Amino acid sequence: MAGERLIYLPLGGAGEIGMNAYVYGYGQKGRERLILVDLGVSFPDMDSTPGVDLIMADISWLLARIDRLEAIFITHAHEDHIGALAHLWPQLKKPIYARKFTATIGRMKFEEAGLPLDAIKTVEARPAAVTAGPFTVQFVPVSHSIPESAALVIDSPAGRIVHTGDFKLDANPGVGEGWEDQRFAEIAAETPVRALMCDSTNVFSLHAGRSESTLPEPIAELIRGAGGMVVATTFASNVARLKTLAEAGRAAGRSVCLLGRAMKRMVTAAEESGVLAKFPPTITPEAALEVPRRNLMLIVTGSQGERRAASAQLSRGKYLGLEMKEGDTFLFSSKCIPGNEREVGKIINAFSEMGVDVIDDNTGKYHVSGHANRPDLEHVHRLLLPDMVIPMHGEHRHLREHVRIAHDAGIASMIATNGTMLDISGDVPVVAERIEAGRTFLDGSALIGAMDGVVRDRIRMALNGHITVTLILDEGDDPLGDAWVDLRGLPTKGKGGRDLAETLEGDLGEFVAGASKKLLGDDDKLDEALKRVVRQVTMEEIGKKPEVTVVVSRLAAE
Repeated sequence: MAGERLIYLPLGGAGEIGMNAYVYGYGQKGRERLILVDLGVSFPDMDSTPGVDLIMADISWLLARIDRLEAIFITHAHEDHIGALAHLWPQLKKPIYARKFTATIGRMKFEEAGLPLDAIKTVEARPAAVTAGPFTVQFVPVSHSIPESAALVIDSPAGRIVHTGDFKLDANPGVGEGWEDQRFAEIAAETPVRALMCDSTNVFSLHAGRSESTLPEPIAELIRGAGGMVVATTFASNVARLKTLAEAGRAAGRSVCLLGRAMKRMVTAAEESGVLAKFPPTITPEAALEVPRRNLMLIVTGSQGERRAASAQLSRGKYLGLEMKEGDTFLFSSKCIPGNEREVGKIINAFSEMGVDVIDDNTGKYHVSGHANRPDLEHVHRLLLPDMVIPMHGEHRHLREHVRIAHDAGIASMIATNGTMLDISGDVPVVAERIEAGRTFLDGSALIGAMDGVVRDRIRMALNGHITVTLILDEGDDPLGDAWVDLRGLPTKGKGGRDLAETLEGDLGEFVAGASKKLLGDDDKLDEALKRVVRQVTMEEIGKKPEVTVVVSRLAAE
């Protein structure tokens, strides 16, 4: 209809890897009916987000249009696609649709958060379809590094969209469905594909992706030849890899123990949803303590160096009574995600100091990626023959390279980073609007905005330290004793070895003694003046300007 348009708006996941959240809309400009695809998290670091637990997309734009949001669709159960759902759904309160394994994981999260489990609807694979406003959505099985991943076929009055989610071309992934060209050939044959929103993670990998089925033999060979205890880590969600590792351990005559809540949760969900027929028998950590080392294999969480996960705890000493020793083997059956190198390196070095043999992914023998490489992406372009390709799920350099590949193949394409709304109603994508695409932090149990100042203040205190100044005044605004200070995160000595607190208190005493009644009677001006004295003195003494809190107590007249 005239005046109606089809829009695409990434709120997260475009220009970064993680925190996926994508909005599609159709209707009159400014009155489009909307759907949301995925609602994930990314993870903090101590440099930019100290103390933060999780990072999520800012959904303010959606909340301002909540009456137009029809539904939420989750492509798969990785945290960067589902991890924010339980935290942000209470504000959205819209029906959620997912395949059985993903829905099982989602309901586990909702149960922990005390949210209604019936908000999550289980959907079968295509040809089953969900109608949400002007959209009809089908879940198409794809292979990835977690069971029951799905691409979405999103049909609208303005044409068909294929949203790939995360995928790879693996016909034999071990657990769950394999990739089938025929599925996507049929999708393209039914009706022309207007837009392909496509995973860009591995666009710089020039060789065709390898299958999960290439791993069991080398992993089994490694474990057969290992002495001492064998410990392996991988992504907790990679159920196929967990099964491969456990089977290899059992085949080598070892008892297998799973360590880590996330790992056990994934295996339980896989069994409950029917995607995993039978996981090899495992033993408890308590039973593992009684097994001879050369007859024991641990499969543990923490492949990315997470401080509280089993891998890191083993690297620091004992975990549940178990410990690594000289002659043991530790296998990273995983790839280090960019940004995690330092934490993973700490674990590797700690194990090395113990005399443990550490095997990582440098050989490429013990891990395969869950994402499509460049030749695989080009293959999917040819299968679907879309009018346009919009890269997603990648840093800016990934999106830019994916656009170049599409253009080289004669397909219209455009970079759309978080906050870039595209009108995809025509033959080529057009930027319709740019919105502020911020972030929401989970800080303990509280949700805070990235611009609220909480983390900024925390960083300032971490960089510059903090000083509290306390001053008591009587009812006539005369000081009762001297001001005193409390230092946090600062050296105790200044120039010439002088005690910093004593120097500050001396200078503050002189300032207060010479201050006018008018200044002492004005809380705001007194606060600022005392802060100025503290910053000047600390700059002279230690070369820093700390954060300063002033507490002025006034005694009321009786």
